[in-house]
Amino acid sequence: MIPYGTGRPLLAPADRDGSRRIARLRRLGLGERPDASSDSYVLVRRKALVLEDVCDYPRFAGAPVVDDMGIRSYLRAPLIDRTGVALGTVCAVDTVPRAWGRAGLDTIKLPAREFVVQIGCREGVHR
Repeated sequence: MIPYGTGRPLLAPADRDGSRRIARLRRLGLGERPDASSDSYVLVRRKALVLEDVCDYPRFAGAPVVDDMGIRSYLRAPLIDRTGVALGTVCAVDTVPRAWGRAGLDTIKLPAREFVVQIGCREGVHR
């Protein structure tokens, strides 16, 4: 995911892979940014997260980024590279509650897989 106006992929170093993640992100030229609560949650679980209405989940509802951006529904999936390091996450958000369902889960997993392949290609690893 390339955030609007940055021209750089947004990956979040967090959780148990810590120093390995930071080293891999630097080696890949992908940068890093401070930890975010939802990133950590997804990276620790190593599974995609679907929140149809963020307000139903106190852990996320009061997060500054959620409030500042008006996020109400949310999808996030981890980017786990070929070495097993969770490099970061990819997400999709909406400003209204959305019934993502299984289709939403599949939708967010697809770009996550594609990004991991692109990262592998950046290292010269083709799948």
